[in-house]
Amino acid sequence: MINQKSLPCSCHVLLLILLSSMVISAFGYGSLGPIAAAFGENGFFCAIDAGGKQEIICWEKNNNKSSSSSLAYVSTLPAMVALSGGEEFLCGITWNRSEPYCWTLSSSGTYLLQPSSKYSSYSKIAAGKNHVCAIRGSYYSDVDYGNVDCWEFSESSNNVLVYNSSFFDSSVGEAVFKDIVSGDGFSCGVLKDGGVVCWGPKSGKLGVSGSVKSLASGRGSVCGISSKSGELFCWGDSKEFGDFPVGIRFVALSAGAHHFCGIREDDHGIECWGSIKSSTIPKDYGFTAIASSDFTSCGVREADLVLDCWDVQGESPPNYSPPLQLCSPGICSPSSCGDGKFSFNVSILNEAELANVCVQPDLKICLPCGSNCSKGFFPSSKCSKNVDRICSACSLCQSKSCWDVCGVSSSSKNQPKEERNIKMLVIIVGSCVLLLVLILIGCCVIPLLFVSSNEERDKTQCLSCFRKQSVEAEPSLDHEISISATATIGTAQVFRLSELKDATNGFKEFNELGRGSYGFVYKATLADGTQVAVKRANAATIIRTNGREFEAELDVLCNIRHDHIVNLLGYCSEMGERLLVYELMPHGTLDDHLHGELSPLNWNLRLKISLQAAEGLEYLHKVACPPIVHHNLKASNILLDSNWDARVSDFGLLSVNDMDSAGSMETDVYNFGIVLLEILSGRKAYDSEYAPPDIVEWALPLIRRGRAAAIFDRNAALPRNVEPLLKLADVAELALKENPNERAGITDIVLWLDQIGLTL
Repeated sequence: MINQKSLPCSCHVLLLILLSSMVISAFGYGSLGPIAAAFGENGFFCAIDAGGKQEIICWEKNNNKSSSSSLAYVSTLPAMVALSGGEEFLCGITWNRSEPYCWTLSSSGTYLLQPSSKYSSYSKIAAGKNHVCAIRGSYYSDVDYGNVDCWEFSESSNNVLVYNSSFFDSSVGEAVFKDIVSGDGFSCGVLKDGGVVCWGPKSGKLGVSGSVKSLASGRGSVCGISSKSGELFCWGDSKEFGDFPVGIRFVALSAGAHHFCGIREDDHGIECWGSIKSSTIPKDYGFTAIASSDFTSCGVREADLVLDCWDVQGESPPNYSPPLQLCSPGICSPSSCGDGKFSFNVSILNEAELANVCVQPDLKICLPCGSNCSKGFFPSSKCSKNVDRICSACSLCQSKSCWDVCGVSSSSKNQPKEERNIKMLVIIVGSCVLLLVLILIGCCVIPLLFVSSNEERDKTQCLSCFRKQSVEAEPSLDHEISISATATIGTAQVFRLSELKDATNGFKEFNELGRGSYGFVYKATLADGTQVAVKRANAATIIRTNGREFEAELDVLCNIRHDHIVNLLGYCSEMGERLLVYELMPHGTLDDHLHGELSPLNWNLRLKISLQAAEGLEYLHKVACPPIVHHNLKASNILLDSNWDARVSDFGLLSVNDMDSAGSMETDVYNFGIVLLEILSGRKAYDSEYAPPDIVEWALPLIRRGRAAAIFDRNAALPRNVEPLLKLADVAELALKENPNERAGITDIVLWLDQIGLTL
């Protein structure tokens, strides 16, 4: 299976807005974090991977559909400890020498040093629109504060960053800072004593004041977290932050063009304000880090370190699609974690080969403790020095400590324990008595039913259903039987042509459900109200098969009965017509939902459909007698019934004993692998709008390079646990081996998919 250590926070060339973390750092425009965004039309994103080497991966905006296929490492960049985003450029602090380093998407970057090179090491850096400021001192030093140096873009120097001591006055140059952010024409720093000072040509409009422990800067505004109360304060252009929340404690902030977002202290959930549409903000899980670009915010989910993004203007999917690999949850630091924080433990990733997220084993990532959980979960254990509080599903709530959080009714809370136990005992005893009665009834009645059904089966045995009398002229009334009277599992009904004409309104076009190689498919309503699907053979099908071949096909179809096969209910062979009557699948085809106008499918349903379709195919290959080869397995031939269960349809009627079908079971498995790729990506099997257009050529190289997450459909909200999706990609790869002899068998595929379902 996929080794997520080999999936560093891979970034392809997609513009996305990623995250950042840590309790006392703010991540957004001009802020420092493990992930940063370069604002503007030509923005791009970079992140520190979670593979333990702190390598930098970058990707740019989603300009077209095919961009998701182009993952690219920026291998020329040095490893870094933290990043900060400016206007179409990024900066970072190198891990080995604590040097400031800045770059654009089209340049390899440069180190920023004073002409005298007196100060070459910096502990913090903050990129603004056209300038960069940094705090002097080694990143790994025990001293986490220092003086500030600044650089500006100079048109006279080919628009490169040049050291500029005149960006701020002498009083700022002498001040000692422990944190810093930058915006459009200003920078703000948190002083050693907790106060805030801003400087630059546009700093006068901000009016920042108070004592804060964390800042986030937009282009013309700043928000900060009070060092005393943990609540929020905002200054500057109110159009960027609007009505900011009051009375909520935050641990991290990020800023976009016209919005801010923050991580709440209690449950690590997301709160956004400014010009936003709240419906797009995630509500079902907590985050360790957050970052913002112009109109999008992304965060690192605390449950699995996977990225999740949302467009604050309501765009779906977001303009920026993150890779689904693991990213660093915060900034590596030599300092010990203080009160209210815990040291991130890499063991939660369950990756044996991944010993540390940081490049040096003595470094650690300190994250804020949570005290509550997202809706539907409760804290089953408290935060400690090495692990955050653990959130468990409310269905596991068994004590008074979680009643209020999970909304247990007051009557349940106040009910004495003894009374609840007595009621439980009564329920158990009553259930046992009822079960015993049902068993006795079953022992008496089932044998009678079995005898009755055997007698009936002798009359309507599916094995010989094609031998029932069929006539080319209108049959006598003796053979006109209603499906409501006799159609049962294991039987097939003979229909009259007139009956099916009435049921389909004369095979009118408005009753048409679709068409295939066999002919047209119509929705039909029988006289008793039963809705069915009627396949009407076209002229080519009738010419290609004679009467005996049609009877042989019916012989096979009548014997196929499975929960994940579209079962035959009956047939008609009159007046030269050949019609097959099937169960109606009201929710259409898998293709309709993945590529058509029907509602998209969530991941739980996609995984269920994958397993059920495989079970249907396994039935055809391993259980049907004789075994059946589908010959045409694809998303449009997987239908969804009223319970949203998958049913395989339109399978070939030639058995594996036919001469020209040798080896085609392996072809069925290959085609099923293509269906899995469609389920994972939402892409068609062949789509000329993508490069490459063939889904196998596009997806397999990514899966085999350990970047399976890059193909995942962004139109479906990510589940809390993405491991099943990664495993599903592994199964697809095994089904798509070029050598048929190396492909997985369908029984193995069913077993693997069943195991994946257990991990949801």
